[in-house]
This record gives sequence, C-alpha cells and structure tokens, in this order.
Amino acid sequence: MKYLSTRGHADRKRFCEILLEGLAPDGGLYLPEHYPQVDDATLTRWRSVYHEQGYAELAFEILSLYIDDIPAADLQALCHKTYTAEVFGTGEIVPLRHLEDGLWLEALSNGPTLAFKDMAMQLLGNLFEYELARRGEELNIFGATSGDTGSAAEYAMRGKKGVRVFMTSPNGRMSPFQQAQMFSLQDENIHNLAVEGVFDDCQDLVKAVSNDLEFKRKYKIGTVNSINWARLLAQVVYYFAGYIQATERNAQKVSFTVPSGNFGNVCAGHVARMMGLPIERLVVATNENDVLDEFFRTGVYRVRGSADTHETSSPSMDISKASNFERFVFDLLGRDAARTKRLFGEQLSSQGRFDLSADPLFAQAASRYGFASGRSTHADRLATIRDNFSRHGVTVDTHTADGVKVAREQRGPADVPMIVLETALPIKFAATIAEALGHEPERPARFEGIEALPKKVKVIPADVAVVKAYIESHCP
Repeated sequence: MKYLSTRGHADRKRFCEILLEGLAPDGGLYLPEHYPQVDDATLTRWRSVYHEQGYAELAFEILSLYIDDIPAADLQALCHKTYTAEVFGTGEIVPLRHLEDGLWLEALSNGPTLAFKDMAMQLLGNLFEYELARRGEELNIFGATSGDTGSAAEYAMRGKKGVRVFMTSPNGRMSPFQQAQMFSLQDENIHNLAVEGVFDDCQDLVKAVSNDLEFKRKYKIGTVNSINWARLLAQVVYYFAGYIQATERNAQKVSFTVPSGNFGNVCAGHVARMMGLPIERLVVATNENDVLDEFFRTGVYRVRGSADTHETSSPSMDISKASNFERFVFDLLGRDAARTKRLFGEQLSSQGRFDLSADPLFAQAASRYGFASGRSTHADRLATIRDNFSRHGVTVDTHTADGVKVAREQRGPADVPMIVLETALPIKFAATIAEALGHEPERPARFEGIEALPKKVKVIPADVAVVKAYIESHCP
C-alpha cells in the first residue's frame, strides 16, 4: 500500500514513512492510493473475529489492509498490546448501548483519559515506540488540542522511549478537568504550551512548523493530530465494531452521527464507508461553531477568525478550520489534486472561503457519500442532557449531547439503526452537567483531586518563532 498527498506531490510513500511525518511536503494530507474493498465474505468473517477473538484482532485485520511494512506478527502484537480490558476498562472495548427506538450510543470513552481520542492515541504511542526503536531514532511530537487530543497523546506517550511531546492548547479555553489532565503530568518528555488564542491558532502553529521542511527534518518533528493518517486509520476500526454489534446480517445498513469539529472522527467513517461498510448516512453534528454544518447545507466552506470562534460548553468542537476536511473534499472532487491544492493551499489562504454550491459534485456529498449535518446550541445541550438523564438514566457529556440532539433530528427508517459516537465521559465537563442536572457527574476514583495537583505549563503568544525557539531549547 502506497500513500499520496491530497495536493499532488509526486512522492508515493509507505505507511511507516508517513507515520512519523504528519503533513506531506506540499502541505497536503496523506491518503491511501486506493481504499481496500471489503466484500460480503470478509465482513462475515470479521463478525466472527470480533465476537470470538475480540476488538484487538478485528483491529489487526483492518490495519493489515493498509500496513504492509510492519511484519504481520508484530502488527498483531501491537494491536493486542493496545486494546486490552486493563487499558479500556472492558473487554468489549467499544460496547454499544441502546438509548431509545432506533438510537444507540457507542461507548468510546473507556480509555485512560476518558475520551474517544484514546482509541487511536494508545495505538499510535505503541506504533511510534516500535518504529523508532526499529530505526534507532527519536521523534519530537508537535501537536494542538482543543481539549482531548492533548491528554490522550500525553498519556499514550509518557515514558515512551525516543519520544518527546510538545502540545499546544488555547489558553483558558479547555475545561478545568481537561487542563488538569494535561498540565498535571510531570514527565520529562511532556511539554505543555498554552497559546494565547483559540484552537485554530494552535493548529496553524502546527501546520507552520510542519511546512518548514528544514526545521521539521532537523528536529525530527512528527504529529499526533488527526492530520496523521495512522490516527485516523485506527478510528476506522470502531465503525466496523459498531456496525457488527448493531446488526445481525450484512444486508442491514446503519447510520452514524458524529460530534465533529476537526472532521477527523467522521472522516474515519467516510473511509469505512468507502471500504464498503454498509453505512446509510454519516451525520456531522456541530456546536455553535458550525463551519461544517454550513458547508453540508450550502456548499460554502467559510473559515472563521479567532474573534468569530465561539467559546462554548462543548469546547473540544470550538474549531472553525477543520483540518481533516481536505481529505473528504479530495475524494469529493474525484481525487483532483490540482483543484484541491487551489482550494486549500491558495483560495482558503487568500479569501478564507470557497464555494462548491454550483458544482454538480457537491450534491454527491449527500447522494454518493451519505453526508448530512445538524447544529446544536448550549440550550440544546442542556435540554438533551436533562432528557437523557430523566428518561433513560444516562448522563452524556456535552459533545455527545450535541450528537444525540442532531441524531434525533436526522433519524431515518426504523430498520436503520442510528449510532451516536460518544466522545467523552461527563466528568470532563462537570460545570455544564451540574448546570443541567443540579449535580456533578460521577468521577473515576483515580481522578479525585486532579485539579489541585501542581501544573507544568508555559503560556506563550501565537507566534511560530516562539514555538520553534522553545522546541530548540528543549531538544538535545
């Protein structure tokens, strides 16, 4: 399997090369040259694999289609090392819970940091350590987080040999619990940088550093953001696991609703659908920062500046520039790399928007690729959290509430289950849960008093020169 850039760079690379690289040299994102097709017989076999051998073995089966430069026995061992009941709290790893008629929740928040990001990040940590040891090299991970990517990355990489993490986050914009999860880590290889700005400023810093090829090579810069194909690939697995749990035969279809800010989680669903997983619709649920909802409704992709990015009670989705969106648009445009480069590399930079509403291809976002969308507000979140608690005895976090609200609006035929991807445990957003229910959600014992722990963090301006100087000073 070879990988190409969405912006047309001539190189074709193998998995382990792009694992450590992040962005392509031309600023594009990596995608496989083709999506492996899963036929009926394979899907039937995977049903047995999941039910009889578990999630780790299903992950190995799927990852093997994309990774051919790690020996099969090693890849299988990495999957089984990652997806254990000890790490994820349950042998099912991603259990499905019935919420109400036609609506299901897929639990993705059983990992070490209580967020769906653990599903990919735990694997990524083991892949990095394996490949770096094989090469005898080190890697400096430079990332951005709006809330959960940071802690998931840091918990996955802490203590890993040959890896340092430099994680940017928007200063003061995460929940107290999210901040404490990251900033309380005292490991020498973990560095937290709180950026004066919003998440998009942090993401711009990551892209600026990744696009400085000389600096990137000198300091061996990699990324754990969802621009890293390996992370997105790991997320493909739980779409198959959710489907297998929700259906009994391959002729059945399901839909997924995915709370989305950066388009990485739902892009993994797009990949699963392109592989042949019987997904009827992929519903993108946004909060008040509705750049993605606006696109799927109108065909206009219009990024917002920092001043126009709302601070909301589902802060991990306070994003107005969805970095993974380029992957889907590349497919939507028939894999036209030159046009993708013009839209994302030129037009978006100069005009802050592009408009596909008049292009016949835009209609295919819904008709061919199954995409739909919806929007949720703070009032909607509170109402959804209250409703789920009173009717079902289930407390959902604020982002999952956005998903449930939109899923109820977009629910289709009764024979097509709608699966909402849970994003985090409610304790990560305790203040809003208390506002909705009058009491704080349950807190896992290991996180008691985490907000009071000493914090290791440096506040910096949104300045790429400052970031580079910090990385330089902390690399031997």
